[in-house]
Amino acid sequence: MSHYHMYKAEAAITDGVAIQDILAAGKYATLAFARHDEPYLVTMNYGYDPEALALYLHSAPRGLKLEFARENPRVCGTVIVDGGYIPNRCSHAYHSVVFWGRVEFLETPEDKAYGLGVLIDCLEPDPAATRERLLSDPDRLQNVAVLKVTIDEVSGRTGK
Repeated sequence: MSHYHMYKAEAAITDGVAIQDILAAGKYATLAFARHDEPYLVTMNYGYDPEALALYLHSAPRGLKLEFARENPRVCGTVIVDGGYIPNRCSHAYHSVVFWGRVEFLETPEDKAYGLGVLIDCLEPDPAATRERLLSDPDRLQNVAVLKVTIDEVSGRTGK
């Protein structure tokens, strides 16, 4: 759990299984990077590995987020499962998780294939066909950056 004290304690999600469910249900994570006094925020799709308590993401082999992550691998991120706006209540139904963690660049073809496999399994309706098409080509693995974000701390919140 987090060291952060939530203002509305009744909105806190403290059950570890519920937090895992939110991470498993989400499709996009918004990650906050920082270097020196400059912030950078990016939203990416991801795959969640509950055994490793980690998110796997993919990217082009070059770009600003990668520069930030190389200089400072610490990130903060959020995943939201959106239940939609609640009419006539000026409220929103959601479950969210805020996490703090470390970015690791996966380098070996085996590690990259594992991370991309997790992502494919979480996002694709037919993972086997997509795995066969994308993970069997070594050139595809060479020309993609695969990031692993290991979660160190996490907090959950719900809105009704």
